[in-house]
Amino acid sequence: MTKIQEIATYAQENAAKLGIKKFDIYGSTVDDTSVQVDQGEPKQVKASNRSGVIVRVWNEENTMGVTSTTDVDPLGLELALKTAYEASFFGVKENIPDFSPEATIPIANPRHEKAPQAPVSELIEKLLVAEKELLSTHPAITSVPYNGLAQRDSDRFYVNSDGAVRTESHSLASVYLYTKTEEENKKPRSAGAYRVKESLAELDIAGCIKETAEKTISHLNYEKIKTGKYRVVFSPEAFLSLLGAFSNLFNAQSILDNQSLSKAEDIGKQLASPLLSVYDDALHPANVGAETFDGEGTPTRQIKLIENGVLTSFLHSAGTAKRFNTTPTGNASIGAKVSVSPNFYHVFAAGTTEQELSLETAENVILIDDLQALHAGVKSLQGSFSLPFDGWLINKGEKTSIESATVAGDFLEVLQSIVYVEKEVELTPGGVCPRIWVSELSITGE
Repeated sequence: MTKIQEIATYAQENAAKLGIKKFDIYGSTVDDTSVQVDQGEPKQVKASNRSGVIVRVWNEENTMGVTSTTDVDPLGLELALKTAYEASFFGVKENIPDFSPEATIPIANPRHEKAPQAPVSELIEKLLVAEKELLSTHPAITSVPYNGLAQRDSDRFYVNSDGAVRTESHSLASVYLYTKTEEENKKPRSAGAYRVKESLAELDIAGCIKETAEKTISHLNYEKIKTGKYRVVFSPEAFLSLLGAFSNLFNAQSILDNQSLSKAEDIGKQLASPLLSVYDDALHPANVGAETFDGEGTPTRQIKLIENGVLTSFLHSAGTAKRFNTTPTGNASIGAKVSVSPNFYHVFAAGTTEQELSLETAENVILIDDLQALHAGVKSLQGSFSLPFDGWLINKGEKTSIESATVAGDFLEVLQSIVYVEKEVELTPGGVCPRIWVSELSITGE
């Protein structure tokens, strides 16, 4: 990452030459390799190297222009600064974005370790073995139509004319397996699992195969289910996908745009059952490839969104923080319009429950493993959802796969009607979370 120092120097020199006093630059390079296999043959190998920078320039009237480029040599940067400067005269006059007040605060331990990249042949070989093992676990499993093994190296940086210089690098490797079954006179069934780690060597491919196989086999004997109200248990992944679909709840930019289920004055409101706490924690030890700063150079940190059911804070960029009279939270991405998004959820049980609930003893409970069609079945501004799902009807530990069904409800009501949050958390692509029990929801079966 010595290049960053060079970029910072070029930028300063070019800006001085062009008479630009105030600018910032955010950039990243990503090196990606991914493979897919199909019935014992390599199906697809993709390698890509993407890099790009976003340059923002403020003029004498303090309006801002922005441009992006993939060209980071001195000439490319000079052109980008020039273009952004010209664009600045057409910039917005109200709520003009500004530097984050925290862009120059030192970060305790920025990350710079990268794992060595494995050769493509090794990725293919490992994935072919995984596919073969998965197909051999049960005769009904006839294919693994979706699979992938990928590794990625990324470097990111942020520099500004106030002297901020931030850099970081990391690597990650991930595997995804998703099966399909075929049995006579039965509907095809599917299930999938995912694992992620810093390097291929540490990746738990065996665990991914085992989870995929167990889930798939548990779906083979399926039954229709009666429409009605049921007590529902969300798997960690299902709960986080629902939380993600309604993340406008915590998003300060969405609140300012009137595109949120929350209002500015909702801080301190009892939003959920007191059993639930939700943090946004980019630096959680389980977050592989955690970023230590956001697109505006603000250090990332742990943000307590819901504490014992109470809405405690929102996610902010430098701009929204200024308008809410608070500090930025490290959740901004930079661009013509700065957007705000969560980093990594940490959901856990707050306080103690009077009753411990268990799938071993519960009767007629539905365990939702995976929610589908989130883009279509969620009305994020009304708070309502109606989603097809994969899951099981569980009776005293006995699991029966559900042929096909839909769960519907109101997300704010779901949060209020949580009756139990399990202790054991699981890592998913969106964060860490335990299973969440909800008193009842409408299930539409046959």
